[in-house]
Formats: sequence, C-alpha cells, structure tokens
Amino acid sequence: MSVKFNIETVLIAPLDWGLGHATRCIPITKSLINNGFNVLIAASGAQQKLLQKEFPAIEIIHIDGYNIQYATSKKWLPFKILWQLPKIFKAIRAEHRWLNRLMHERKIDYIISDNRYGLWNKKIISVFITHQLRIKAPFTWLEALMQKINYHHINRFNVCWVPDAPPAQMPIGGDLSHPLQKPAITVSYIGLLSRFSLPTATTKEFTYDFCILLSGPEPQRTLLEQKLLSQIKDTRYSVVLIQGKPSLSPAEALNESVRIISHLPGESLQKILQQSEFIISRSGYTTVMEVIALQKKAIFIPTPRQTEQEFLAKELMDKQLCYSVSQERFSWDEVVVAAKNFSYQTIVPAVFSGDSIVSLLKDAASAFHSS
Repeated sequence: MSVKFNIETVLIAPLDWGLGHATRCIPITKSLINNGFNVLIAASGAQQKLLQKEFPAIEIIHIDGYNIQYATSKKWLPFKILWQLPKIFKAIRAEHRWLNRLMHERKIDYIISDNRYGLWNKKIISVFITHQLRIKAPFTWLEALMQKINYHHINRFNVCWVPDAPPAQMPIGGDLSHPLQKPAITVSYIGLLSRFSLPTATTKEFTYDFCILLSGPEPQRTLLEQKLLSQIKDTRYSVVLIQGKPSLSPAEALNESVRIISHLPGESLQKILQQSEFIISRSGYTTVMEVIALQKKAIFIPTPRQTEQEFLAKELMDKQLCYSVSQERFSWDEVVVAAKNFSYQTIVPAVFSGDSIVSLLKDAASAFHSS
C-alpha cells in the first residue's frame, strides 16, 4: 500500500568504507520503493556499482567518498587513521555543501544518511544510520573522546536509526549499539538490516562445505584473500570464495574443489550462502547481521587492528554465535577442525521489516517539525 504523507523524494547515501554500508541500505531502499516513494541514491566507486546492479531503475548521483586509506601493517593502522582525521572532517564539510547545492537542483524531502556525518540540513528531514553509538578504540579515554565527537555530529540529525534489536530482543552489538549514554536525539532500534530472509524450509545437504565471503577495506581484503588462497589450494573440502569486487570478471576455478566468484547480487549470494555449511568472513557489522539473519555457522576473521571488529567477534564467540580467529593466527587445517567441533548456538534475531518504514519515517517527520 502506498503511503506518502507529503513526502515524495528520499535521498539515501551510504558511507564508502567497504561495501557493508551500501548493502545494508538495500532492504531500506526496497521498502521505500515498495511504499511508493521516489528514491535517489548517492554513491561512488564500488558502492555505486553494487547498488546499480541491485537497483538498475534508480538514479544514482555521484558523491565523493571519504577515501580512507588503511595501513598494510596492523601495528600502524590506528596512527594511519588518526593522521587522516583532518581529511575526514574536510570530507564532512564538503558533503554538507554538496547537499545544500543538490537541494536547489532537486526536490528532496528526506535524507537517510548511513554514517555520512555531513548529510543533514535544517530545511529537510534527516535520518542518521549507525550501529556505532560507542566507537571502539584501544584506550578508554580515546573512546570517550570519539563518542563525544560522534554525538556532536549525530545530534545535528532529527533521529538516529540503529540496525540492532532493542535490549529485550537479543541485540548483537553489545555496547557498540547499546551504550549507557545515548545521543540527545531520538534513537530507534530498527532490527538487523539484512538483504536475506531465512528460508521456510532448510536442508542438511550442502553444495559447499565452506563459503569464503571477502569484504572490507584494502589492503587488508587482498592480504586475507592471498593468505586463504595459499592455504586452500590443496584442500579436500568444497569451497566457494566470493571476492566482493563487483568490477572483476564473473568466475573462475582455482582447482576442482575451489570456485572463485568476483561478486554476486543479493538473491544469488543468498542461494550460495544457504548452500554452504560454514561461512568464513570478516566480522564487519553488516556481514554479521546477514550471517546471523540466515542462522549460519560462521568463522569470523576480524580485520587486523579494527577494534570494532575484534570486539564484535569476541562478543559473539563468547555467546557461541560464531567461531573467531585472528588473521595472523589463521591456519586452514586447524580452523576447520576447531569450527567443526565448536558448539554453535542459534538465535531467532529481530530483523528489520519493510512494513515498519512508514512509521519510522513519520516519527522522523514529527521530530523534524518539533525541533
């Protein structure tokens, strides 16, 4: 049923750090379309390619990315990020000016920003999506400082949508998404954002023993891929490796046991994941949401020195929702044995429902008009 309440055009814009921010915008975008809204997407690079494949009929407007660079050595990663903070703040100011110009060219009633801090304007309704209300850092004082900066930017929006369950419904983010102190604006827990839905019937017969799902920023994505390929070249298990690179050629084979695919759209990827007994991936929040939504057995390899991913992998392993191992200590033969002997627990997670989008939009509109 189409319900518009004087809102027609919605601009949705994911951050350009990996593909996770773009993929978790897919269920929101679909629900907007299903409810009759005109949707514009702002993206660039790999995010633009992915979203164009998912939504070929939607106009995608170019927006510059933050273009964060990651260190090859995990030892230097925190310093590399801190060194780039002036560039990040400059990008935030630039995208804010970009939105101001775009508003004069296009009639935009609503902005949904996934972790893009500059995409707000006092003249239109603005929503900020994040799972990191408390950003993990190596030091407590640094966490407190980063939370203060984080909330300073978030509070410029009308509401904040957190892709996790509320406290009473088994949240997965720990104090990433459920810190003691919340932003000053309304925070709504909208459920896990996943492109995938749990099938009504499951099978115990699998096409693949392991599905390796690569994602995340370079150079660590490639470093992990190289390590895994060198270790699985002689494996007796059936493995499919999905590189997470939409721009590459479709598929190839490493050997009789290992199939390599550059990228898959949502429906094809879900089929592969369901056909696999184990999923091996980073512990990026979006990947975690999708794996848990499918109730799959996961082996998470956190991106080195990404404190959030390391925290999340440990939190979920402590709850027996996944098996986790560091990239440095990863050994194919040892991990396979450990994962097969691990006592996995499954939950029925609270997943975002497209039916809730209208009420969420109305709540944000109310917050806008009362501000």
